[in-house]
Formats: sequence, structure tokens, C-alpha cells
Amino acid sequence: MSDTSPQKYRPMLNRAAQDTDAALEPRLRSWLQAAASGDRSSFEHLYRHCRPRLSRFVLRCCSRPDLADEVVNEALWVVWRTAGNFRGESRVTTWMHGIAYRCMLKALRDGTAAEEINASAVHEQELTRAEPSVNDSEDRELRNWVARGLSTLPMEQRVTMELAYYMGESCEDIARIMNCATGTVKARMFHARVRLRNVLPELGGDSRPMSGMEGHGP
Repeated sequence: MSDTSPQKYRPMLNRAAQDTDAALEPRLRSWLQAAASGDRSSFEHLYRHCRPRLSRFVLRCCSRPDLADEVVNEALWVVWRTAGNFRGESRVTTWMHGIAYRCMLKALRDGTAAEEINASAVHEQELTRAEPSVNDSEDRELRNWVARGLSTLPMEQRVTMELAYYMGESCEDIARIMNCATGTVKARMFHARVRLRNVLPELGGDSRPMSGMEGHGP
């Protein structure tokens, strides 16, 4: 792989998520609004559409399939109970990512030390189940390569990059999801990219680091 700059791959990684969300947003809002009125059928549609991406997001961030299932179930239960609280200030998926993120943090505080969280510990079979279907083998190879790099990041940097690169979230929306300043999001992305510039060449078979800097920032 001749160009190992993580920035090069951002459009390829999140374009599908952005396009899908934009196209489905009216339908997602309709389902959520109906669910707020107690329509279980509409919530079932929302559940079936959003559960796979929530599962992938949480699994990649916490590395424990058992905990991921628990977190996603709790997050979707919160969505059902609080659907009427959605004010339309963000995309439905952004709102749900925020709920899943907070449920994940609570589960981790209740039962897992932060230093034990390592996405690289997830079995490949679990990641394959959680991944969206990709027919092109080269695209899947790219995703797997970048995912291995993301697994080396500290948790807050990894979550930030997952939301940006895989979920198609903007810096402003990530700040809402993670309850932090937009500047903090940008700083985490900067330090994550520095680290990825060092680890991705090695993961791709090139042992020469691209920079002597280390991404140890926030």
C-alpha cells in the first residue's frame, strides 16, 4: 500500500453511511415519531434497521460481545422509552449513537476497567457478523487494515474515529454524542491520525514509521 495516510480513506469509509442516512432520514424520523406514540410496528422497523450498526459500533469500542449485546439492548430500550424526547436537532442515527455511547460508558464503569478495553481483542468472527455486507474484497481488506490501526488507539480517540470514519458523523455531532467541546473532538482526531500514520505502514507491511511523533493527546 503506497499511501498510508488515514485521511486518504475517509471518503471511502464513511460515504456509504452518510448516503444511507441522508436517504433514510425521513423514514427513520417517521418510525421514531410513530414509536413515540406507542406504535410497536414502527419501532420494530427502527430496531431492525439500526441494531446492526449499533452492535458494530459498540463491539468495536468495548471488545466484549457479551457486553455489546447488553449495551445495545439497553440503548434500544432507552430509544423506545424516550422516543418522544427526540427534538429533531440532529439525525436520528446521531441521537441513537449518543444513547448507545452513554449506555456503553455506564456498562464499562459498572464492570470493566478502562485499561482492559481493547478492540483488537474482539474475535474476527464477531466483527464479521457486525460488519455491513461488503462484496468487494479490496474494500474489505482496506476496512480490516484501518480497523487494525484503530484498535491501537486509546478508547476516546478510537470512539471518535469510529464515529467519524465509519458512522459518517461530523465533528459537531460527535461532540454532542460524547458530550465534549468540538475542539476536543478535533484534538482527538489529530492525535489519532498522528498515531495511525505511524502504525498503519507497519500493519501494511512497511516497518518504516512516517513520523517520530506519537499520538498521546486527549
